[in-house]
Amino acid sequence: MCSGMVHPNLVIDALTKGADGVMICGCHIGDCHYIDGNHKTEKRVEAIKLLLEDFGLEPERFRLEWVSASEGPRFAQVMTDMTEAVKRLPPSPYKTG
Repeated sequence: MCSGMVHPNLVIDALTKGADGVMICGCHIGDCHYIDGNHKTEKRVEAIKLLLEDFGLEPERFRLEWVSASEGPRFAQVMTDMTEAVKRLPPSPYKTG
């Protein structure tokens, strides 16, 4: 339920199992339902970016966005933008089949 619960290993696991991209969406800073989960997420994103580099994955395969439940059109645009960015990338080096 909280972006702060997404461990970097979950992101890397998805990508190394062939996912084309991973996006984490969370509450806006200062608006976290769990007090400071989004601050925890921000710190974890730095670790994720380092891991992407270590695994030879493009940084465009991962994205963090702050989107509230009341921002339907913004959520749709963020998803569209991520999808388009991932489509411009070469196939994942971890994709099989």
